[in-house]
Amino acid sequence: MTLKPIKTENDYNDALARLEVIFDSAPDSKEGDEAEILSLLIENYENQYYPITAPDPIEAIKIRMEEMNLKQKDLVGVIGGKSRVSEILNKKKKLNVDMIRELERILKISASVLVNNYQLTK
Repeated sequence: MTLKPIKTENDYNDALARLEVIFDSAPDSKEGDEAEILSLLIENYENQYYPITAPDPIEAIKIRMEEMNLKQKDLVGVIGGKSRVSEILNKKKKLNVDMIRELERILKISASVLVNNYQLTK
């Protein structure tokens, strides 16, 4: 394959197909070098056209609660009383620094995820 910038969806699909073929090539081989360069070109295209947005902190909390088989009542005392937990999980109130610290400790969710901004519901 001739290496060239990925400008279209077709170019992107061709690059992915080629990378799949040469993915396991030896690192110091011609195909290994091609795979490395293709990976960079693909990553650049994906960052431009398929950016990954920061996760919603409340959705991250809900997902982790589900993974850990926790119920809303299990966060009572971690982020406040029963009504505060409900307000937070229903996006009526924002997380504060103390809540973020506790959620990071208990749920093992990075504070960098929990500090992301999110829209309150009315």
